[in-house]
Amino acid sequence: MAGEPARAAPRAGSTTGASSTSTVEGALAALPGPRTEESGFELLWQQVVAEIGRARSIDLICHICPDGDALGSSLAAGLALRALGKQVRVSFGDDPQIVPESLAFLPGQELIVPAAEVPDVPELVLCFDVAAESRLGLLHDKAFAAPVLAVFDHHASNPGFGTHQLIDPTAPATAVLVDELLRRLGVELDQELATCLYTGVATDTGSFKYRATTPATHELAARLLATGIRHDLISRQLWDTSSFGYLKVLAGALDRAVYEPEAADGLGLVWTWVPYQDLALFSVTVEEIEGLIDILRRPAEAEVALVLKQDPDGTLRGSSRSKGVVDVAAACAELGGGGHVYAAGFSVREDVAAVVERFRSALRPVR
Repeated sequence: MAGEPARAAPRAGSTTGASSTSTVEGALAALPGPRTEESGFELLWQQVVAEIGRARSIDLICHICPDGDALGSSLAAGLALRALGKQVRVSFGDDPQIVPESLAFLPGQELIVPAAEVPDVPELVLCFDVAAESRLGLLHDKAFAAPVLAVFDHHASNPGFGTHQLIDPTAPATAVLVDELLRRLGVELDQELATCLYTGVATDTGSFKYRATTPATHELAARLLATGIRHDLISRQLWDTSSFGYLKVLAGALDRAVYEPEAADGLGLVWTWVPYQDLALFSVTVEEIEGLIDILRRPAEAEVALVLKQDPDGTLRGSSRSKGVVDVAAACAELGGGGHVYAAGFSVREDVAAVVERFRSALRPVR
């Protein structure tokens, strides 16, 4: 990731050094495919690209407590739009606004501004990886005040908010949709863009091991690697680096782990929780323990795993995983959250026992 970015060969329809609205409109005019109502998704793409071409100022937002796909997608789009001469702000609706240490390497973070600096009525908002309105946090009202709110997402649970919904549940990551956006804008890949996109794809595919990974996913990864990015360093930062305090918090969480063999119609549930006191004692952030769910989901006896992480105000953030038989998105939806069939989450203000009971009661095998 260090040194002069190496640029990949331009793809079909791409341009070099584009920096004007006319270039964006030209890319729109050159798009292949149908121009009729027969392809609603294609028309949505054309409309969004046209709106981007007309806009001078663009605000890019992602969900609160951003992960690699949310922040990587937003920063990749922001860097591309800045290269096209747009005034760009990237933000997410947390206060305080904290970029997880595991994502500190992502380029383009100079584009990030506090939610308060996003205009009350933005000219154009592009929203990335936000499965539900509640995940907009402090930016909810500002996002909906914009005359155009284009939503890029891959969560099947997304209800379809905003004025334009570019939602593809078959995509393994929102970064895949951003790659398509860059193609349509005529922006070629460089190392900075590739680093952001690779982070998004790698995190949401579990380093390419989740079921949503397809041959096309690996083809995208190959194009990103061809720019010269250090995927080994990216992976080390994402999954293999932590503080010593994290190990102490992990030990406590595993000691609290509960296995319920009768849950989920006998398929089994393993769950644990992390009190805020543990995080404070060992100076560990909630973001730093996001990977705990991937450890808890390992036992062969349980189909479903659940981790509850407590914020200072008592809010419990739930992260859940299924191995392929139970729809955890549906279960999380009953607690006000959402996500994917096999990976979903929620946030609630209740005690641990009540939350686990509600979650357990909502678990159903996929029919």
